[in-house]
Amino acid sequence: MNAIFHAICQYLSEPLPFMVSTTLLKSIGLLSAVLVLVSYTVYAERRVSSLMQDRFGPNRTGFPLSVAGSWLGLKWKDWSPILGGLGQPIADAFKLLLKEDFTPAYVKKFYYWIAPGLGISAAIIALAVIPFGSKITGVDMVIAKVDIGPLFIFAISSLGVYGIVLAGWSANSKYPFLGAIRSTSQLISYELALGLSVVPLFLIIGKLNLVEIVDYQVKNGWMLLPGITAAHPHLPTSLASYLLVFPVLISFIVFTISMFAETNRLPFDLPEAETELVGGYHTEYSSMKFALFFLGEYTAMITGSAFIVTLFLGGWHCPFIPDGSQHWYWGIVNIGVFFAKVIAFLIFFIFIRWTIPRFRYDQLMKLGWIWLFEIALVNIFITALIVAFVP
Repeated sequence: MNAIFHAICQYLSEPLPFMVSTTLLKSIGLLSAVLVLVSYTVYAERRVSSLMQDRFGPNRTGFPLSVAGSWLGLKWKDWSPILGGLGQPIADAFKLLLKEDFTPAYVKKFYYWIAPGLGISAAIIALAVIPFGSKITGVDMVIAKVDIGPLFIFAISSLGVYGIVLAGWSANSKYPFLGAIRSTSQLISYELALGLSVVPLFLIIGKLNLVEIVDYQVKNGWMLLPGITAAHPHLPTSLASYLLVFPVLISFIVFTISMFAETNRLPFDLPEAETELVGGYHTEYSSMKFALFFLGEYTAMITGSAFIVTLFLGGWHCPFIPDGSQHWYWGIVNIGVFFAKVIAFLIFFIFIRWTIPRFRYDQLMKLGWIWLFEIALVNIFITALIVAFVP
């Protein structure tokens, strides 16, 4: 047995098997974490919205903590509002799995069936190039370390609209079709501002590799908090360093607003506006096909939040916490820091949803084409002038 174990370890230590095995482990781990995060983001949304609206959220489908509470001298009624709904994501998953998978007779079945998978696949694949940690035992905590990470994310994320378009068109119904048309024009409009808004960062850093972008922020401070969040905190030493704070802040604001539009979140949820289009492009879907659209939306939120954290908030880095090269457990702490930042941004997504009303469609188009696009374009020229001429 020891000889077999030694032979397996020796085989896995070779370059190609080592790369395949570590990539597989990172993929399984990241996908599992994202799916759990998706489930409990839905729960958090329902809980936060109930608190904001002064009502009860999910508080029935919980865990049997009353017995344990009685042993500890705690009253279940004191904990019920907080812990009573923690089992809601599990109940929702079983409900969607067990519901009848009904396919209307009038739909174009092939496209109707593949559309939900296209929607969620794009959001999941885009996560492959985002570094979710530093290093553990010398292995970079990123599935694919490529030199064009942001371009890869933009390219893959833009494919998600095909799932929405196919869902709306294949349903042979007017409300899904209108939702698909709205989504197409919205995503195309805001992709321009989204892509242009991050060009100033690339002008400043000079790299497109997301791992190297995070390393730059580790040494020089986060893009939104330069210097003071660096590995060795310091104030900016040049005039250009002070001036570049403003273009980076503008990039962050434009990028964040555009990300809301790209993920179809309020106030940009025109493609599935319930008061106008019943449910938009997923009106004719039920059971797990509907669940895939639901998971795709929240996975896109997580991907967008992770992208923002990586570009502007230092990724996995936290001041005064070593990276994984010091010891393997610091690598795990770095992963926890990264997901803590992502969760904080997801809560921000939720707060915005229950704070700002939905735009009219003409307002949505005007914001994208007349304001964000021009602001992002001018911001590139300002950044280029500062980088080229200010010492």
